[in-house]
Amino acid sequence: MKMTTFKTIGRLMTVTLAFAGMNMLTACNPEPDESDMYTVTDETADDYIKRKPQLTSFNYILERARLDRNLMSYGEYTCFAPTNDAIAEYIDSLYNDVKAKVPHNSMTANSLEGLSDSLCSDIALYHLTNGVHTTIEMGVGTSVRTMLGRTFTAQSNVDAIGRVTLEKTAVILEPDSVVTNGVVHIISKVIPRSNHVMFDELERHMEQFGIFFQALSMTGLAKNMEDIRKDASYSLEGKHRQDTNGSDLYYPKECKKMYTIFAEPDEVIKAALRKEGFSEDINGLIAYANKYYKDAADPNTGWYDYMIEKGQTVSTGTDYTERNNALNMFVAYHILYVGMPEDQIVFESKGARGVNQWNYVNGGQPYDYYETMLPHTLMKIWQPKPLIAAKELFINRYIRNNTLTNELATMGTDDMHEVVRKGVKIYRSTDQLYETNIQAYNGYIHAIGDMLLYDEMVPKGVLHERMRFDATTILPEFINNGIRMATQAEIAALNGGGSGARVAFPLNYFDGVKSYTDENEFRYNVKGAFRAYQADAFQGWGNYDLAIRMLPIPSGTYEFRLFYSPMAHGGMMQFYYGTSSNMQTMMALDIPLDVRIQESDPRIGWTVFYNEDDKGIGTDVAMRNRGYMRGPFSFMGHPDTNTGNDTDQNCRGDGTVTLRKILGTVTVKQSEEFWFRYKNVIADETDLKWQLDFVEFVPLNVVNNDDYSEDWF
Repeated sequence: MKMTTFKTIGRLMTVTLAFAGMNMLTACNPEPDESDMYTVTDETADDYIKRKPQLTSFNYILERARLDRNLMSYGEYTCFAPTNDAIAEYIDSLYNDVKAKVPHNSMTANSLEGLSDSLCSDIALYHLTNGVHTTIEMGVGTSVRTMLGRTFTAQSNVDAIGRVTLEKTAVILEPDSVVTNGVVHIISKVIPRSNHVMFDELERHMEQFGIFFQALSMTGLAKNMEDIRKDASYSLEGKHRQDTNGSDLYYPKECKKMYTIFAEPDEVIKAALRKEGFSEDINGLIAYANKYYKDAADPNTGWYDYMIEKGQTVSTGTDYTERNNALNMFVAYHILYVGMPEDQIVFESKGARGVNQWNYVNGGQPYDYYETMLPHTLMKIWQPKPLIAAKELFINRYIRNNTLTNELATMGTDDMHEVVRKGVKIYRSTDQLYETNIQAYNGYIHAIGDMLLYDEMVPKGVLHERMRFDATTILPEFINNGIRMATQAEIAALNGGGSGARVAFPLNYFDGVKSYTDENEFRYNVKGAFRAYQADAFQGWGNYDLAIRMLPIPSGTYEFRLFYSPMAHGGMMQFYYGTSSNMQTMMALDIPLDVRIQESDPRIGWTVFYNEDDKGIGTDVAMRNRGYMRGPFSFMGHPDTNTGNDTDQNCRGDGTVTLRKILGTVTVKQSEEFWFRYKNVIADETDLKWQLDFVEFVPLNVVNNDDYSEDWF
């Protein structure tokens, strides 16, 4: 079989590389490697599978599922094809599964022919993806979204000779056979996937998570994770859902609900209980929770403002199903309302998800905030320096004076950023210490390396900083339905080969969005070369009027800011805020913002900061007096059109301009919701764009700190 290089693939696979250019070419050296990693044929994926004698069983399954026709047509697919032996082994496990809810998993016989049509469809769809995934891309450790709508994790160096392995089980035996409509990998096993919901999947791993599983059982919180999709229908048929170039947009027709559990392995819990002098079992964990949560709602010394403001007290009794019970509170803070594999918890690095010129340059660091099942609480997940290269993730890491600096154009000296708390480490598959990144039907379970608590240091330390909330973490539907980290090629494939630049949404899709008019058109800019924080944004067109529920934050007074790009088609908008989506109770924020006003207009006064002797400090002060700030220094804009070099530009001070509008000072209670309303105020304009990329909530004593200034990042 002839092996060839990227140059040959470029000649034979023009269509494929049009998609895969970022994922394949940027992962390799400019000159071809003489090892010649790719097999190229002139046949379709269907042709390739049909001529391989070891793939006859998979071909049968594809034909039964009527998906073989996809693989013989135009498009871009990756096919993970299990061998005949792999399928025979899988069939035997299905037929003899004593825990199957339906006897023999609905199979009529322990044979290929005994598979039901639905099983054939599930198996086929789980081994097919839209778009091209090569072993070079997958070998660094990535989550692959399948046509079944579920993901699996791929990584190299799992087996003895370092081959790419899927879900730590299915080894790619024959990689990267490039065909005219994609790529085929022959694999040693059927890729394992769980059909168990979160509670049942955790039970299957009781050997590692036995104590945490007992706690979850006793609290009854598993019931909160039983919903797997929103009970609503979604349609945009017959409505305007076209991209700016006239192409129809993809829109999701269901809305899944997903969850993430961060669980301490028994070893971690026992070590913590031993240190406290408690018994190393569930009774010790109950005592531990009572100790650390009993004073959380004390009116004088407590820190959990939600309960204090509601006049609640913490129970240390034996009804663990009460939401104010200490054990219940302990477990609830381990659960998120979003389901994320390990490589999608934060938008990790420059080059992530095919977006080459974005993210965390000049010293910036990946982080995000997520709402937990403990009412109205957040956790911060951070990939801090100098640990970005190792992709180490920590929950609630606390560095004193974070987002403040004592130096111009840096994040500050080390001596002002004492690490008060390292944070709780999230173990990754590459750590190979615990079973982690465990996929359930409706979410993921990740092992963590220390006891996770919502203690006083979280609201008063970790979250007492400039908090920057991206739209795709404010609204969990983006994460739970595979949209937040999707590439434009993946969306295009879901759209039948049409536009992948944006996704359209029905107005009832998001729980946290209230539309006051049916003239709104909800859109999402799929990650790409946009002037946006994580290379994407929630946006729409039309005569808009809508409100968005923000993430819950600790009680306090904050400066509230909106990030935006001064663009001619943005129109003018008035902002409001309130504790519900009832527009009658909302209060106006500042005067209307006209985003058509360009940055150099005297009303804003932006300048190229590095042309100024003081690095733009004087301009910063003048802009702030007018209610504006430059965009952050920590992520990139469009590449330089003259040199093609993206390292010369950033969103603080050159030709790719972004701004932050200071909308005012707001007083927030943790026990209340915070709704943020956008309203078009140009009555005769009905084709305008609104956009939410990110917002910032900044405590006033961070804004007006006596010793340090807020950093540029």
